[in-house]
Amino acid sequence: MTTSLIAEGTTAHASLAPRHDFPLLAEQPALRYLDSAATSQKPQVVLDALTGFYATANANPHRGAYALSAAATDAYHAARATIARFLGAADPETLVFTRGTTEAMNLVANAWGAAHVQAGDEIVVTALEHHANFIPWQQLAKRTGATFRIVELTADQRIDLDHLASLLSSRTRVVAITHVSNAVGAITPVHEVVRLVRAHTNALLVLDGAQGAPHLPVAFDTLGVDFYAFSGHKMLGPMGIGGVIGTRARWAECQPWQFGGDMIEWVHDQDSTWNVLPYRFEAGTPNAADAVGLAAGVQYLAALDMAAVRAHELALLDYAHARLADVEGLHIFGPPPAERSGVLSFALADVHPHDLATILDEHGVCIRAGHHCAQPLMRRLGVSATARASLYVYTDARDIDALVDALVHARRIFGATS
Repeated sequence: MTTSLIAEGTTAHASLAPRHDFPLLAEQPALRYLDSAATSQKPQVVLDALTGFYATANANPHRGAYALSAAATDAYHAARATIARFLGAADPETLVFTRGTTEAMNLVANAWGAAHVQAGDEIVVTALEHHANFIPWQQLAKRTGATFRIVELTADQRIDLDHLASLLSSRTRVVAITHVSNAVGAITPVHEVVRLVRAHTNALLVLDGAQGAPHLPVAFDTLGVDFYAFSGHKMLGPMGIGGVIGTRARWAECQPWQFGGDMIEWVHDQDSTWNVLPYRFEAGTPNAADAVGLAAGVQYLAALDMAAVRAHELALLDYAHARLADVEGLHIFGPPPAERSGVLSFALADVHPHDLATILDEHGVCIRAGHHCAQPLMRRLGVSATARASLYVYTDARDIDALVDALVHARRIFGATS
């Protein structure tokens, strides 16, 4: 194995987030987990927060006039405030909890889009989008008769800003764009997108932050977008919790899209009125325990500092590009390291990505293979699937070394040709 170029204990090494903070990684020292874009590993503090809630405050928030329910309510509200603050939203009531980014995008498409999009309007997405930020808008266009437009990409799979500008007009009603591509890691220049959109239209501007929030400072209040969606399980939190932050002005334009308990003010025989923000969009028993767990996860990230998270990933990306350059027949999709997040999507000669992932798994290297819920992008790449290694705060140079060694071995096994 080639000696690591990143010394033990430097910012780019795993000392940014010690492996022993993550029980699964600590118990499997030989495991090289490179699938964090799919879901992150969980630090002990998150697991402790989850069990702590169930052990000490397990009651239904908002619905009990007894001390235990009050404790659950306080924990839930405190979690919302912590997560909103981490994402740069000064008003925690503008954060609506969902199961994750997929539900968040469906919420906005239904709660805002169904009331404001009609035939003759235009909806703009990009060819980079995850299906969660593509299909809800595609289907909204089909239901309403709006025109569905797709922004094409540059040669290195970044959003073509010139093409975006050419699609914007007074008819544009929605612009939905990823903050960071889950498939190739390309980072959207959000402020430039905001400038273009606001110069041409008053369209709803929605940002898919599933891959942005775990890796980059968000600062929602200064981003200039109307809604920002995220998934907790990709940023050290539990599965099944995420949310969407919106401006109060845009939330006021939304109608509830799920009905039931806690989202109502009064229920009359023939009509009902709705609770205040955020509760009118959180029907049913809230996922309080996972919100508390996610709050612990973002506190862990805040202690690391998101600027340090970005610097760590950039150093690892530089190292990975240098090491992977030695693998004959390997092609990396996407922009250069400075313009991508911690995602390396690649093809190895004529080896199918699924076969490649199987061989790498035999070496203890976990990567993802497939279309990454981005089939429109795969068509533009001219492939059905790619192999994807994704980095995070607990990744170190040894993980990259193991990836390279396993790729070289896979190439020998398959007798790959360039």
